[in-house]
Amino acid sequence: MKIEGTHELKAPREVVYQAITDPQILQRCIPGCQSLEKTAENTYVAMMKAGVGSVKGTFKGNVRLEDMQAPTHYRMIVDGKGGPGFVKGTGIFNLEERNGGTAIGYEGEMKVGGVIAGVGQRMIEAAAKMLAHQFFKSLETEIDRGDQPVGLQNEVSDARQVSEKIEPEIK
Repeated sequence: MKIEGTHELKAPREVVYQAITDPQILQRCIPGCQSLEKTAENTYVAMMKAGVGSVKGTFKGNVRLEDMQAPTHYRMIVDGKGGPGFVKGTGIFNLEERNGGTAIGYEGEMKVGGVIAGVGQRMIEAAAKMLAHQFFKSLETEIDRGDQPVGLQNEVSDARQVSEKIEPEIK
């Protein structure tokens, strides 16, 4: 199954990149993620509760960030197993500056097996789109409240002040 889309955030690209590669922020933004523990550089063990339709369960798996090209690109590789079956996937994130903010283009491919695969392709696709939407809304909230990695909080504050000064002049 494939999923793709674009989401725009009103924050500088460097801030968004740092946020979507920060394990603490990722844990809070990934729907159902209970833990995300570092095991090696850019490699994590994750525990997630997830489900599609009536098939729900806990998955334990690995998350690896690769091909990191700050602040424009990275790839995330995920694999997990649990009572409902297994999930394997790859996601590519491309960040570009757009309209004073950041556009995150994402595309991914996911394979599922076991009981969870029995709920059907359409239902899994709908759930994946919903989870992506929830992830980006949570990410937006994280960035808005200033929970960036240390050192980026001033940059966000400065960018917001510049944005607030520019906005009234544009209107």
